[in-house]
Amino acid sequence: MTCSEEADAQFAEIELLLSMFPSEEELQVDELSHAELRAYVEGTTHNPPSIRPQFSIKLKMDNPTVSITLLCNYPADYPQVLPDIAVRCSVLTRSQQMMLHSDLNTYLSENCSGDVCILSAVQWINDNAQTYITKSVPVGDLKKEEVLMQSKEIFTRLWIYSHHIYNKIKRKNILEWARELNLSGFSMPGKPGIVCVEGRQSACNEFWARVKVLTWKRIMIRHRDDVPLDNWTEERTDSLRKFTGFHEAIFDTHGTRGNHMDLGQLYQFLSDKGCSNIFQMYFGIEGR
Repeated sequence: MTCSEEADAQFAEIELLLSMFPSEEELQVDELSHAELRAYVEGTTHNPPSIRPQFSIKLKMDNPTVSITLLCNYPADYPQVLPDIAVRCSVLTRSQQMMLHSDLNTYLSENCSGDVCILSAVQWINDNAQTYITKSVPVGDLKKEEVLMQSKEIFTRLWIYSHHIYNKIKRKNILEWARELNLSGFSMPGKPGIVCVEGRQSACNEFWARVKVLTWKRIMIRHRDDVPLDNWTEERTDSLRKFTGFHEAIFDTHGTRGNHMDLGQLYQFLSDKGCSNIFQMYFGIEGR
């Protein structure tokens, strides 16, 4: 299969998915990568896409009523190789998600080698996810405090650096995951991308585990703070937080693509939160 044939297969599958999942609540496709793929397939450019096509599919399960999200990325030579699929479900532990993901990959490699397979993955999830969900804690008993109690009582703050954060799906995931895990902080899209999350250590670790497996040019934890707590209370937690809630921080932009945030405004924002020292950790210079 040539590069063009692989691109044709990828584009045709995405178009089929868009027809089957017309709601953005069900399917979100990265617009830039989709536009590049379309231009290449339709012949308006001879340059292969520079960004891997990526999208997310949200499936709703019954008994109990929960949702499962598939985060999908096409390697350049898909469908000759399997796609990158990450499975996310709030009622599954990380080990259960890993088991589900492993079993899904085994099924796809045995039954869909060389063929497009996203719909096969969706069908397999619909048919089999219940088995993994029923091994979890009953949904009616799930409270944030119960989900996050399984590690030592440590308050953690992670400062994450990414080469860039442009993708709308990633930005949405960052916001949703932080709020789901009861983390406060902020994310700054653009180049570079910065994310800060703070809260229970177990929740911060879960957030990082989800984020780092997405497709990045470069991403790392630049700095972390850990504060052991003898007695965990919400009041004690709130007293340690630098931020209220979690939001996306947007500052004035510049650069030819309008993708560089004003670092002076970022420094002022960090200073107002009592975190001015972090600026030098990120950029190697003192802010002003």
